[in-house]
Amino acid sequence: MAATAPALADFRVCNATQGLVGVAIGYRASTGWVTEGWWHIEGSTCKTLIEGALSSRYYYLYAEDAERGGRWDGPVNMCVAEREFKIAGAGDCFARGFQRAGFQEYDTREQTNWMVQFTDEPVGGGNPVTGTGTQ
Repeated sequence: MAATAPALADFRVCNATQGLVGVAIGYRASTGWVTEGWWHIEGSTCKTLIEGALSSRYYYLYAEDAERGGRWDGPVNMCVAEREFKIAGAGDCFARGFQRAGFQEYDTREQTNWMVQFTDEPVGGGNPVTGTGTQ
């Protein structure tokens, strides 16, 4: 009798660049908006930011290239801090002693598993980040 591996369900980020990338994630929890960071992802590696089945449809990412100073961002403003953080609420960042960063929205289409990959070059002339998921 052959054993089958359990299906993975998580939110993973892969760094397809050669440099170190710092990543922050934002999402809506039962208590409201939350941002968390920083995950440090070495070049050509992946990290799981959220383990288990995804509970939200939309997730938001902001990332910085620690070595070259570039960033992957978007139009949705949320709070970040310089060091490791978990922040409740997405508004009044400066008044609460945080910084504000523009996060990119990812619609997981309610799939239980999602992967985002950061690259050096834009894919198809767009944002240099791709996202895919499976059910």
